[in-house]
Amino acid sequence: MTFNFRLAARGLIIDDDGCLLLVRLVFPDGAFWVLPGGGIDTGEDVKDALYRELREETGLVEPIIGPHVWNRLHEFDLVDTDGVQWQGQRESVFLIQTQRFAVSPLLTSQELLAENLHEHRWWSVDEIASYFGSDKFAPRDIHSLVREILENGPPDVPFEIHQVN
Repeated sequence: MTFNFRLAARGLIIDDDGCLLLVRLVFPDGAFWVLPGGGIDTGEDVKDALYRELREETGLVEPIIGPHVWNRLHEFDLVDTDGVQWQGQRESVFLIQTQRFAVSPLLTSQELLAENLHEHRWWSVDEIASYFGSDKFAPRDIHSLVREILENGPPDVPFEIHQVN
């Protein structure tokens, strides 16, 4: 059996206070807080994709992309807006340390909604760890991963995460 996994790049954007920027994606089966970023276009380099996605989704222009901190294989079934059937996504996550900024996406509100993106929010690790709402976080243990990075620095080798819906 052949699986069709979408390639993606995401930014672990952390401000000077140790808070991270997450985006809220809403699907028919629930809402998820995830790192900003998205799909890598055919022929596009992973870091070029990350620059593009962050500019489109957050307005962050030409950030300093730090170390590769984790890879995440997320298995799910999805048909995208182009009619492509995906069985999951392979994400490469890079650390971006920056001053807090006002989110000002390049994409319009309608374009963001078409990509299921409904909200942006800066979160502390403690806020994520103590959250008891109905939304989920991806990866599920993001608070532990980020706490590890904040306390011990980025890993020498990226963490490997495998998640099945």
